Order: sequence, then structure tokens, then C-alpha cells
Amino acid sequence: MQYPMIKWARDLFPLCRSLTGSGTKKTLKYFKKINPEFRIINFKSGKKVFDWEIPQEWNIENAFIEHESGRKFAEFSKSNLHIVGYSIPVNRKISKKELLKHIYTQKDQPNSIPYVTSYYKKRWGFCMSENQKKKLPSGKYKVFIDSELKKGNLQISHAILKGNSKKEIFFSSYVCHPSMANNELSGPVLLNALIKYVKKNYKKRKFTYRFVLLPETIGSIAYLSKYKNLLKKNVICGYNLTCVGDNRAYSYIASRNGNTIADYLLKKNLQSLKNFKKFDYLDRGSDERQYCSPGVDLPLCAFSKSKFYKEYHTNKDDFKVVTQKGLMESFNVIKKIIDQIEKSTFPKATVFCEPNLGKRKLYPTLSQKGNYQDIKLRMDLLAYSDGTKNLEFISKIINKPLNKVTKEYKLLKTRGLLT
Repeated sequence: MQYPMIKWARDLFPLCRSLTGSGTKKTLKYFKKINPEFRIINFKSGKKVFDWEIPQEWNIENAFIEHESGRKFAEFSKSNLHIVGYSIPVNRKISKKELLKHIYTQKDQPNSIPYVTSYYKKRWGFCMSENQKKKLPSGKYKVFIDSELKKGNLQISHAILKGNSKKEIFFSSYVCHPSMANNELSGPVLLNALIKYVKKNYKKRKFTYRFVLLPETIGSIAYLSKYKNLLKKNVICGYNLTCVGDNRAYSYIASRNGNTIADYLLKKNLQSLKNFKKFDYLDRGSDERQYCSPGVDLPLCAFSKSKFYKEYHTNKDDFKVVTQKGLMESFNVIKKIIDQIEKSTFPKATVFCEPNLGKRKLYPTLSQKGNYQDIKLRMDLLAYSDGTKNLEFISKIINKPLNKVTKEYKLLKTRGLLT
């Protein structure tokens, strides 16, 4: 099954996305045309979201550096990475010495334009390669940034596909970076392909699916400020999708807990693949930081192809890095997880506390040391049957063969103790 993910990414690549602004809004509208289930949520500038505040809305039309000779450098029209994100407007003439204070390069990658932002401190700046910077001629310069900061909205988009259960499978990715293919567009296009897959293949779904597109960090914090209690109650498995478009490696970043069903299923489906790398939660880098934070602790981990790659946060993160093959490899990993979730059994106990097994002839009626080993599997299965773990995951937790756990489940189900 093929979805035109690479086309979607190419269509959106030119847009200048940020935490807010027209580029991000256009991106969310584009995805709504692909999946009309998306709904937009607005957070107004200045709104408090936990320890943060929604920033002003930022838009930019043009920017460049012009030498007194008329020669232009760092033209926004040629690459939207030439501007420091959230730069304030400026139109003035300055010396080269003063200009250099506002130019940012990546010295260890002298031919690359770095991605630089200043969301929460007002400043202006330009980005260029180190080699370009070294070639700037002496003399006076005009610096021009046609941008605007105003009270507006930060937008988040979510799509909810309801299932037979209110328990949710959660997917999140971000839409806040300008023209970078892997570190921006690969996650959202994969997420949209997964929505299409679930709609087509699971019209009668076992679980509810929630798909979220938002600006990284501030977006997930804002979303949690509105839906934290609902998510904590209902989400049983979730994934943050980031940098999933290359075909170099497969990466799994553990949840803070490290032992959720999301961790288990992702590791299971990656461990047999070549170039699989497991990262601890200490290596976290994206919105798993918020979803797994203390007090939230969603059962969520992160999935990437190459977590660390040399083109990251530079203009070299393009379609030489991201390919349809790489995107489809990621799609196939998550598709398998969805299939396994929908086709497996998630047992749930029907009574509170331990059931009275003795009256059902499932427990010794004579209590004596050593009488309980034969029914330990039964008790352990009941102890972990909370509706959030499938039989396979429970079998790993209690260290018993899946066939024995399944046999015990069938017995307890016939006695009305498990659903």
C-alpha cells in the first residue's frame, strides 16, 4: 500500500513554518484537505499554559542583507532558513562589524545554513554558511527584515477516529520548522498516511485513535493544558513521530517509564531490522519530553529513523535525505503496530480487587504454604488485566509462555472474570 507522502512533503517544503503564522496555518489546512477529520484548536497569544505563555504570532514576507555595491546575501526568498526564526522587523544601514554580530553559522559544517530561532527573546538575525560569511566584502550594509509580531493565535490540529472503546491510541508530530524535510515534514506526512490506513482498514475499530499536529514544545504543552486529564484517562499507547523519512537507520526512544506497551510493541517490531538503535529516555529530544513528564506520564515513546544525522537543523536536510522508500519503511513499522493492537486481546478484570476464585473452584480451599504455585499464573494474569495491555505484553511481564497465558485467559473469560 503506497501513500504519496513524498509528494505531500514536497508540496509543503517551501512554506516558512514557525510556532505560529501563515506558513503553519497553510500546512494545517493542507493536511485537512487530505484528512477532513482534522479540527483546528486556537490558543490566543498571552494565554498561560502551565509554566509557559503562548507567544505572539509571527509572520515574515521578505528579508535580505544588501552590500553597498548592491550585491545581496542571505536572501529569504532563496531559503527561508536564512532568517533567525521570530526575528523582529529591521530596516537600517550598519557596518560589517555590527552585521557580523547578527550572523549565525555552523562552523563544523562550513557549507551549511543552520536553523536558528529566538522565540522568547526579541532579536533579529541572519543565517548563512560559514564559507559565505567569510566572503562578505568590507563596507556598509543594509539589513532588511519585513516581519511582524502581533497578538494572534497558535494553532493545533487534531483528528479523532472513534472506536468501540474510549481507550485511545495516540500519535503526535510537529509543524513548526521551515524548509527541512526530515526534521519537519516526515513526521506529519507519515501521521496523515496512518490516518488514511486506519480509516480504510479498520472501519470498525477496537480502539479510538487520536492524531495531533502541533508546534513542538509549546504546542504539546498547550495541548496537554487542555486535554491532560482526558489523555491520562484514555491513552493506553502512543508515539511521537519525528525524523522518520530517511532510510539509514531505525531509532526507538524509550518512554520515561521504559516499560509501557508502546515501548514493547516498538522494540518488538524494530529489533529484527538492520541498523536498529535503542535510545534511553535520557536521549529524548522532541515532544516525548512533555507527554512523559511527571504528572502526565502518558504511555508514549518516540520513533525515528535516524535520530542523529549530519544534515539535522541545516538546509542540507532535504530530499536527498528523505525518500519515499524511507517514509514507507516507517509507515510499515507503525502499520504493523496498529495491526497488532487491533488484532490482539486486551483483557480487563470484571471485578474490583481479587475475585473469589475459591467459590469458582479456581483456587485452593485449604490454605497452606506451598499450595499457591500452581495458580500463580492465574493470579498474575488477573493482576495485570487492566485493559491497557495485550496478552502478549502480559506474558512478557509475568515471564510465562504466551500459549499458557492465552489458555488461562480463555478459562477466566468463560468464568466471567475477564473481558
